[in-house]
Amino acid sequence: MRPTRTTSSPTRRTVLRALGAGGVLGALAGCGVPGAYVAPGDRAGADLSASDKRLTWANWPLYIDTDDEDSTARPTLDAFRKRTGISVDYVEEINDNDEFFGKISPALMNHQQTGRDLIVVSDWMCARFVRLGWVQEMDRARQPHVTKYLDPLLSSPAFDPGRRHTVPWQSGITGIAYDRRRLGRELRQVSDLWASDLKGRVTLLSGLDEAFALLMQGDGVDITAWTADDFHRVVDQVEKYVATGRIRRFTGNDYTKDLVSGDVLACQAYSGDVIQLQADNPDIRFVVPEEGAELWSDSLMIPDRARHKTNAERLVDYYYEPEAAAELAAWVNYVCPVPAARDVLAASGDKDTAALAENPLIFPDDTMRGRLAIARDITSTERVEFARRWNAVVGL
Repeated sequence: MRPTRTTSSPTRRTVLRALGAGGVLGALAGCGVPGAYVAPGDRAGADLSASDKRLTWANWPLYIDTDDEDSTARPTLDAFRKRTGISVDYVEEINDNDEFFGKISPALMNHQQTGRDLIVVSDWMCARFVRLGWVQEMDRARQPHVTKYLDPLLSSPAFDPGRRHTVPWQSGITGIAYDRRRLGRELRQVSDLWASDLKGRVTLLSGLDEAFALLMQGDGVDITAWTADDFHRVVDQVEKYVATGRIRRFTGNDYTKDLVSGDVLACQAYSGDVIQLQADNPDIRFVVPEEGAELWSDSLMIPDRARHKTNAERLVDYYYEPEAAAELAAWVNYVCPVPAARDVLAASGDKDTAALAENPLIFPDDTMRGRLAIARDITSTERVEFARRWNAVVGL
């Protein structure tokens, strides 16, 4: 079993602190406060890629393949360096979306370099960067594999039509995990969480961006076009479930401990985590509810004033080659944004590796894909109001 991620994840999708410094800055900029937004003509810096064969990449811990014998070696990155001659300073410095936003926002707001050529954050946070004009448009002429192989389901989110500024690194599904043996039956719908025999044995995710989409889907809402009324109606329901003791607590990534111990029988969960848990306990199941589930991504972006933009674009495109994507998927076990990688894994001579090609939590089948949707993001004007209400219910 590969190590589960102890930092917040796509699980890195962590508790939103929208009323903190990062959230306030994003909200103010969205309302037109001068100095925050960067116009397209002011985003690029001198690109040193032709003469300086390197780049700096900030990512989350445990989010890239490593060698089984040497945890400091990263086979796919090593292969990229050998092929291109481009060295990569790979920094595992992102542990929380808002924390990282606060770390680099002063430089971006003041039209300065961040010291990073490539970053990975959750799409709801990517939306903030895109609205602020803090990331550069990628040159698809340098990215033929992205053009050819990017999963159509992920190709055009509302916050970045055509994915011109962002490219998914890995994706995942927010659905329901449960212990089939302890519960003694199947779960199929979001409404099943509120059955009488689950009272006090259910957890929900504490982060606003992590939790709201699945709850809305359970209420029959189209999450690609939800409204403020939809949000408040769902929060009304959650308040009722809290008051009647149906929800045990709200969690970050620690929901996995409750599920493994049996303290909870069902919970909101991320598909990638459940794959890890199933290696030790096959009775833990993950379900995409009949009403649907949210498909999300953590995405690659090139920040303003990056000094090695072309090198970064080449690296992004490299990971969209099916062979590289397959090697990465076999290690991280999230939903692979390159469906063509499935055939590469299926052809593997290793039985366990080949089996990953048939795992619908890495390569969703047609039935599952039909139930998945990308939620429209929470706008900067909505965020303060929604976060205040949600955090009051959750107890943040």
